[in-house]
Amino acid sequence: MILTEDLILILFSSFFISSVAIYSTHQIFTKKLMVDTVNKRSSHTASATRSGGLGVFISLFLISTYHYLLGVELYDYSILIPLSLLLIVGLYDDIYQLDFKLKFIFQIIAAKILIDNGLLIDNLHGVLGFYELNRVFAQFLTIFIIVAIVNSINFIDGIDGLAISIISLFIISFEFFSNTNSPFLSISLITIFSIIPMYYFNFRKQDKVFLGDSGSLFLGGLVSVYVIYILTNNYIIKPEFDLHKVIYVISILFYPIFDIIRVFFLRIIKGKSPFEADKNHLHHLLLKRTNSHVNVTLVIFFFSLLLILLTQIIL
Repeated sequence: MILTEDLILILFSSFFISSVAIYSTHQIFTKKLMVDTVNKRSSHTASATRSGGLGVFISLFLISTYHYLLGVELYDYSILIPLSLLLIVGLYDDIYQLDFKLKFIFQIIAAKILIDNGLLIDNLHGVLGFYELNRVFAQFLTIFIIVAIVNSINFIDGIDGLAISIISLFIISFEFFSNTNSPFLSISLITIFSIIPMYYFNFRKQDKVFLGDSGSLFLGGLVSVYVIYILTNNYIIKPEFDLHKVIYVISILFYPIFDIIRVFFLRIIKGKSPFEADKNHLHHLLLKRTNSHVNVTLVIFFFSLLLILLTQIIL
């Protein structure tokens, strides 16, 4: 259990290190001319770098390494390996543009590492009549779900503040509805307080900083870890909020799930590759109507929050 003084220090360190790291990486990216160019798919008109995710990860990595060297186990540090892989793949894509097939291969590798670390969906809790699953099928299902979640988070990173808001809401919901402190509480707090500075850098008018694929893939990987843990017997929802776990996951990840399914089907119907980027995401359509990143992010955030509450009340 983290002592109060240590917790306060961790939260302050997360915010401070992240702020410095985001600013520093932005300066390096700008100096190296690794700037996000404005094109027909862009939702911004000001200069920006896709370095925010790297700054958030640096904060998490440094704080985790410091405590690891002290022999303090804040959480299972082994999950940093697949998360680092996703970050590196996303960072390479941010700078050089990576073929989506290679991205999928690395996402599958990261998913397999998580499975080998003991994170496996081996029970569907009665969905479609299935309970315990064959290990081979369970591994394929887990890989599919991890890759789907990672890409769904990547898909919603299209306007200022949206991805980091939905991720933060998910993490807070994950911890709030848990019957006991989860083994991920420390990484949850570090991540949220490392994300907070991104709001300033993401929403400012000039020299903007985007989360980038490095951030959306790494944070999407973290979200997938939480989802798998929810579906195990170790995660118990508070009795007063008890729901079927699959419905619970859908309720707290509704927008990314809805958006990726909707966009995939639209692209297939139009005869396009489901992986071909466009501006048909719901947040892009709302942005055309409101012309305000803040308003669209707030609408989707509060709709997601309302859906979580209504799901708990109705079901």
